[in-house]
Amino acid sequence: MPDHADSPDYDQTFPPELELALAHTAAPLRARLAAVFALDQRLGRIVSATTEPMLGQMRLAWWRDMLGTDASDRPKGDAVLDTIGANWADEETPLIQLVDAWELFVVAEKLTAERLVTFAEGRSAPLNHIAPMETGDSSAGLAWALADAAARISDEGERAVLIETGLRLARAKNSRPRHLKGIGVLDALAIRALTRGGRPLMEGRGASLTALRAALFG
Repeated sequence: MPDHADSPDYDQTFPPELELALAHTAAPLRARLAAVFALDQRLGRIVSATTEPMLGQMRLAWWRDMLGTDASDRPKGDAVLDTIGANWADEETPLIQLVDAWELFVVAEKLTAERLVTFAEGRSAPLNHIAPMETGDSSAGLAWALADAAARISDEGERAVLIETGLRLARAKNSRPRHLKGIGVLDALAIRALTRGGRPLMEGRGASLTALRAALFG
């Protein structure tokens, strides 16, 4: 079930927080990170548009199958899949984890804290693949994974669980090397959004200052 027939191309404009993250990421890594964001946005749209869980699972399964296929054997023409082939060939395992993470929102009857931890770890897996930490820290993108979901969700009870879980997993201070400042900017904005009740990451005048501080001081 090819997924690109009714979806915008990869070269769409990203949300401002993702544009900031890309702007503060070193050029050699920017295309890889952009491919992650493009796939994440596509998967999020699939989940948001799903009214029948089985159909949603089928669309996500197509992505899982494509990512498990050698890049040279994949169909051409889907802009997201093509850029993944150009930037993530033979390293698709974290991207499959991203698909699995989004599937939790399709199949789970209730968003428990345990399931949300699994979601956050899967959604942030590509970021942690890009940003391995010498300390063994695997927190890159955890706060963003949940803060962004909290800002999208309408159910107040589920949003509360997302916020609580996000704040528990978040690292208030986690310096990144200069070439990975973009991920630090994203997590700083996410922590701010969580502490403000799951508001959009770039809402309010303080968002730009938060991003600037993270970019300058890590």
